[in-house]
Amino acid sequence: MSSIDGDVSDDELGNNILDLEVFDQLISMDDEDDEFSQQIVYNYFEQAETTFSNMDKAIKARDLARLSELGHFLKGSSASIGVKRVRDCCEHIQHLGRLKNTDGEGQVDEETALEEIVKELEEGKKEYQKAKEFLRFFYEQDDDDE
Repeated sequence: MSSIDGDVSDDELGNNILDLEVFDQLISMDDEDDEFSQQIVYNYFEQAETTFSNMDKAIKARDLARLSELGHFLKGSSASIGVKRVRDCCEHIQHLGRLKNTDGEGQVDEETALEEIVKELEEGKKEYQKAKEFLRFFYEQDDDDE
């Protein structure tokens, strides 16, 4: 069974990408192998990629309510496995979709919300790629093993 408590350098890298406490709880549910947690993580990859695609469509349609809904959904999925930076970007998208500031306070106009959502989505996708690379490495998979 893998452990996130390996090298200090791996821990530091992982801590920048993951909420290690949450991820450790997930991998603690594994038996002799990492099959359970790996399946959850790989399902997350599929969900995230579908959700990002749907967010791109919602931006083109200027559908703020849908963006808020998708942000909320992916925030929860990301939080459940500890992908903290994607979680945070999605929380910001959720708020902006409701015409609130990224912290959920105050009001923004539709144009500002859409501009900020585009930035948050771009950042979220970058952070997702980092998390995906790290988690694939953690599960000792390469891109050809899907």
